[in-house]
Amino acid sequence: MRVGVPKEIKNHEYRVGLTPPSVAELVAAGHEVVVETKAGGGIDFEDQDYVDAGATILPDAAAVFAGSDMIVKVKEPQASEIALLRPDHLLFTYLHLAADKPQAEGLVRSGATCIAYETVTAPRGGLPLLKPMSEVAGRMSVQVGAHYLEKEQGGRGVLLGGVPGVAPAKVAILGGGVSGINAAQMAVGMRADVTIYDINNDRLAELDMFFSSQIKTAYASKAAIAAAVKQAHLVIGAVLVPGAAAPKLVTAEMVKTMKRGSVLVDIAIDQGGCFETSHATTHENPVFEVDGVLHYCVANMPGAVARTSAFALNNATLPFALRLANMGAEAAMAADPHLAAGLNVSGGRIRHAAVADALGMPLN
Repeated sequence: MRVGVPKEIKNHEYRVGLTPPSVAELVAAGHEVVVETKAGGGIDFEDQDYVDAGATILPDAAAVFAGSDMIVKVKEPQASEIALLRPDHLLFTYLHLAADKPQAEGLVRSGATCIAYETVTAPRGGLPLLKPMSEVAGRMSVQVGAHYLEKEQGGRGVLLGGVPGVAPAKVAILGGGVSGINAAQMAVGMRADVTIYDINNDRLAELDMFFSSQIKTAYASKAAIAAAVKQAHLVIGAVLVPGAAAPKLVTAEMVKTMKRGSVLVDIAIDQGGCFETSHATTHENPVFEVDGVLHYCVANMPGAVARTSAFALNNATLPFALRLANMGAEAAMAADPHLAAGLNVSGGRIRHAAVADALGMPLN
């Protein structure tokens, strides 16, 4: 199979779909890999590194799409990339379609087969291709939250961990999944006062045992969330419904009750965000203020730590990319129902129920 790797063009996106070591694995398996020039520049790989791994360098995205059967990316295709897709293309990347109807409509029109990293499942449960970036985003959420709590950034002027004689900041984490637990690990390490909220009592029990007395846990009722938001200095939204739009857990009225200079970090923004006041931002302009509360809603948070993120993502996606290249999409999905769960669009149709429901589009 001919596998293509275009350069990412989303705002401040420095990751790359395949690193040179991943290219080498595909080439060793008998596949041809074409890479757009400077595709790996954001993580300090030169074109020669890809050539040494067995790839062919092409001058632009158009050439990569034209010369490929499967396109491997990181972020959802932008409009100019969707225009390059053909019905015989296999696209393997993050899509997050539930919050992006124009993209979904464009992919449907393209006729391409589109497998989304974020809805591929694992035999024991979980989302193996979303997990590494959820880990990164969870850890980053505390870093950026601590940064924007600083006074010169417009924050309240609170040190996350406090100091002897001065209480630490209160951190509320909404969601006890992969992002939430990684956020909690970082916040605990910085000596913050951490509470995790979730609606799964079994998960709360697991978190209580994992962290012992280092954190508090609470059932995520509307009343509990309202009380938490009012008291917290930093609220991290880390909820996920696979393939679907994120539920709006924090209302605009709740935001009005928060302390001036508090910070909201919306990890769920790729799926539409879990704060009513959220809208997607970029690394170039990452924050905005509503009622005196800073909102950090960058839709590709892991792109800021591109080298770590690219390697972590490739570690997870490469086995699936190899399977797709070796067997072809149809056979690979027929052999693996967990990979088949990643199918979002094919043959001009929406193929994932949660996506169809979120977008109000027919499921075929």
